[in-house]
Amino acid sequence: MAFVIRIFGNSLALYAANWFVAGFVFTGGIKEYAIAGVALGLLNMMVKPVLKLVSMPVIILTLGLFTLVINALLLWTVDYIFDFIAIQDIYTLAWATIVVSLVNVIISGIAKAVR
Repeated sequence: MAFVIRIFGNSLALYAANWFVAGFVFTGGIKEYAIAGVALGLLNMMVKPVLKLVSMPVIILTLGLFTLVINALLLWTVDYIFDFIAIQDIYTLAWATIVVSLVNVIISGIAKAVR
């Protein structure tokens, strides 16, 4: 059930990034949001812990801000994989990462409150 909530949260976060961030272009419908949400969820579940473990000293030195770089890398990877997502420049990637991170924090907080 937690993975389904994560997929929904990632899909909603991508929709919010498409809505709020100029230069983050998402062409497609609900199916594409679900596919991208699954891909981002799988990357967050499998790749992110390894990246956080490897970069733990940098995360500690930056007081956790380096996790935004890891999230941006994962979002850029999803952009690279799928043709229906286009991120125009590095500033768009940075703002989209912040929006996706904030929406995921809110969704995970709601999911924890419901349990």
